[in-house]
Amino acid sequence: MSLDFSDNTFQPLAARMRPENLAQYIGQQHLLAAGKPLPRAIEAGHLHSMILWGPPGTGKTTLAEVIARYANADVERISAVTSGVKEIREAIERARQNRNAGRRTILFVDEVHRFNKSQQDAFLPHIEDGTITFIGATTENPSFELNSALLSRARVYLLKSLSTEDIEQVLTQAMEDKTRGYGGQDIVLPDETRRAIAELVNGDARRALNTLEMMADMAEVDDSGKRVLKPELLTENRR
Repeated sequence: MSLDFSDNTFQPLAARMRPENLAQYIGQQHLLAAGKPLPRAIEAGHLHSMILWGPPGTGKTTLAEVIARYANADVERISAVTSGVKEIREAIERARQNRNAGRRTILFVDEVHRFNKSQQDAFLPHIEDGTITFIGATTENPSFELNSALLSRARVYLLKSLSTEDIEQVLTQAMEDKTRGYGGQDIVLPDETRRAIAELVNGDARRALNTLEMMADMAEVDDSGKRVLKPELLTENRR
């Protein structure tokens, strides 16, 4: 299925706050700090196939989307959980049409470790002939779960759980962004609540933003007309 990121009217906060460039991307500085090889390649629009390995909520899907924007490439996204041969063939066919039209395609495969050997092998000729740039996301060790033939054609990047400080920065970004987040709205996130959320979510940025959104939905308007996200809301949210 082709992805359209243009209309976020009904998207949850975590989807709306996906970074659109490297400057907005928080965390993974061991890979993305200024001067590192990967951001240099991304900013230059140079594509290579890769495996993004890391826990949930560390930015694997987001990084693939950022890479696509810099490279001006279309993205075909499939999930190894819900997609089969039909969806793979359709995605490859769209990528082939793109190539014939002079456009590049990133094929993003979520939970790629769930594909069996023959399914993984099916991507190889299309990587080889340049029809697709392959980006696979996995929470499992690629050395054990992915074919050696696929690994030999892709670089493996390890994404780490975000630090508490990273998560606080993610939350601050959402509170200040007037277009995608809560900036300009009468919603207040006290420092103690921000820290409590960050410590609760175990480095998972998506979970942090989902928690923030649920708290904002649950908070009552006080006498000053503001919704203050008090730490007690976290306890209520977990009942």
